[in-house]
Amino acid sequence: MIVARNETALTYLGIHPNLDQALRRITPEFLSSLGTERVDIIPGQVWCTKFTYETISDEESFFEAHENFLDIHLMLTGRERVEIASPKKLTLFDSQPGNDFYAYRGQGAHKLVLAPGDFLVVWPDDAHKIKMMLERPQTVTKAVFKVKIR
Repeated sequence: MIVARNETALTYLGIHPNLDQALRRITPEFLSSLGTERVDIIPGQVWCTKFTYETISDEESFFEAHENFLDIHLMLTGRERVEIASPKKLTLFDSQPGNDFYAYRGQGAHKLVLAPGDFLVVWPDDAHKIKMMLERPQTVTKAVFKVKIR
């Protein structure tokens, strides 16, 4: 897991070539150009999608993890709570290997709040519980990069 500010994104270059492609696009220009359609950077390898939604209660949220992709979550507007845990310490309740999606329930080991200008990188096997509200539901807008690294 990496939690950082957008302006520090380039300090993480060199970890993986596909990750570099996403990190180079964590700029005000790229993020403000996003519409509602997925933007393919390297088809099937790296893409970005912008989402707007209402945050939800802890009970409504669940952990998700991946085997082949990492996610980069970038907050554009609003704030949301996030928890991270090892899938090995959670209970699997949905598995969609073809979509590289695994859903879990359980307790988070790390807790944080994402605000505008923050980004979070979750690696394969970092289960992440997202979209959680702070005191009450609020509308948030977030960009999410999907980056194939395996």
